[in-house]
Amino acid sequence: MSPFPRFRNSDSTVLFADRWEAGEKLAQVIQAELEELRSAQSAVPPIVYALPRGGIPVAEPIARQLQCPLDLIVSKKITRPDNPELAIGAVTSDGYVLWADAYTEGNDPLMLWAEALSHAQKKAQMQLARFAPSCPQVTAKGALALIVDDGIATGMTMAVAAQALRDQHPAEIWICAPVAPASLMPFLRHWSDRVLVLETPEVFYSVSRFYAEFTQVETEIAIAYLQSANR
Repeated sequence: MSPFPRFRNSDSTVLFADRWEAGEKLAQVIQAELEELRSAQSAVPPIVYALPRGGIPVAEPIARQLQCPLDLIVSKKITRPDNPELAIGAVTSDGYVLWADAYTEGNDPLMLWAEALSHAQKKAQMQLARFAPSCPQVTAKGALALIVDDGIATGMTMAVAAQALRDQHPAEIWICAPVAPASLMPFLRHWSDRVLVLETPEVFYSVSRFYAEFTQVETEIAIAYLQSANR
């Protein structure tokens, strides 16, 4: 058995000093999990896929620990024009879409769906264009795809990222994050082969409340992390 718990419930507020510390802790858990699997079956080469921008500082120490490539998969929330905080779905830069069940059952006009989707996908494509020159030329086919973010609130962007990677035919997809709501675990397991989350608080609200420092990750800083991991 792995010496690290796959899940640990906690209701304390601050769990991590910053994203880097969270990534270091998550890297240890992933490494222990991989070592346990390697003793029972053939090794599969891992690739770490970060969700930018906040997932990149968490993913960098994981890629360094595993000595594997650090790539990106860009997914964005689809939000209502009249309520930018309300996630009604998510889309990747290459057009994979996942709608929230509550939204698909509503009575909003199809034009609203199309406009919101187009806006989110354009944002994802623009972000990918900024990062692409620093990304490795790799494919998930036959690999262990580890999708990493700094935390999971609704699971929509993580789920659509897993959906997009699944079509590249990886050996397995693991969803990895420092923190996510306990209630979200069944949803995350549905979209992946394994879920590794360090902390699963019952009371959640937002990812930021679990970090002592949670400043915005600027694009230049994120690119530097990418280049460092893939040097």
